[in-house]
Amino acid sequence: MLKRVDIVGNPNVGVFVLTTDDMAIVPYTLLDEKADIIKETLDVDVVKSSISGSSLIGSLAVANSNGIVVSPHVLDREIEQFEKLGLKVATLPGQYTAVGNIIAANDNGAIVSPFLGEEAIEVIEETLDVDAKSSSIVGSDIIGSLITVTNKGFLMSNQAVNSEINFAQEVFGVEGDIGTVGKGIPLVGACTISNSNGAIVAKDSTGPEMARVEEALGFLDDDF
Repeated sequence: MLKRVDIVGNPNVGVFVLTTDDMAIVPYTLLDEKADIIKETLDVDVVKSSISGSSLIGSLAVANSNGIVVSPHVLDREIEQFEKLGLKVATLPGQYTAVGNIIAANDNGAIVSPFLGEEAIEVIEETLDVDAKSSSIVGSDIIGSLITVTNKGFLMSNQAVNSEINFAQEVFGVEGDIGTVGKGIPLVGACTISNSNGAIVAKDSTGPEMARVEEALGFLDDDF
């Protein structure tokens, strides 16, 4: 299912919500009616939580079906909650807290910002059970903000070039494309939440943008 809807009061739904094929982790403050939209659209269980006591869950963590890598300032109660959900939990070594902004991952691979060190990359690979590759995208290190990726496809900033698309296809093991959401916003990772079942994009996204999202994320053969 594919929807354009206001979930958090601004286009940056991916900053506040973290999704996998099994669950969506949303802020405690999210209205139940908004949580129900996520549950229906992505066909997942919705879990209310925080990371480091913050509602910026999508910015402070990255996850796939195997585990979750979180800000080094995560609270003990948050780790316990994620472990009870069946996720392997690890904190990202070093000074960087905006984990979701600098890593994009699915169940096949991860692209990480080039400034992450070897120790951090090893933690990402072990926790998510994937191979991680370092690269900037469109000259930027905010990989997670520029890409939304699932186990069926990916959408990346419309400023990406063919070599970057090909690189992402090799890492993620799925095909994808470039595009925007919200009437021209290139930060598709920050303004989209998605999994293999569906996606929610910024409310102002146009028809052509929606069509590109649908194709890039591999939904054309699905029955919407």
